[in-house]
Amino acid sequence: MYSIGQAAELSGFSIDTLRYYEKIGLTKPPGRGPGGVRLYSEDDVRLLSSLHCLKRTGLSLEEMKAFLQEGRCFANPAFPLSDEDRETIAGRTQILSEHLARMEAQYLALAGIIGQTKEKLDFYHRLLEKEAAAR
Repeated sequence: MYSIGQAAELSGFSIDTLRYYEKIGLTKPPGRGPGGVRLYSEDDVRLLSSLHCLKRTGLSLEEMKAFLQEGRCFANPAFPLSDEDRETIAGRTQILSEHLARMEAQYLALAGIIGQTKEKLDFYHRLLEKEAAAR
């Protein structure tokens, strides 16, 4: 079992984030030890690490909640997949596909802005070079 500080360190989240995720129902409340101290299991820490991965991709809290709603992990799936498993995977595929499309659109927009910024920098560098040569 892990304390909230240990779980935070292992998962990459802050203690405040762990408490917030519990408060909004993104994670289930962990077990409690003496004095009501939160105790996180290995499974809890694995789930938090998965959430951290999803968070790093830029998924919103609502998308993360929907992604994990089924609570099924497919790291080592049993085959054949059940109808429920296929439905879960289809839902997660939909969430990730939509998110990827948004990220790709943002990437293209950012690439355009980067190009414009480089053009401006080149323009200003040329102006400075011309001014220096004219002296």
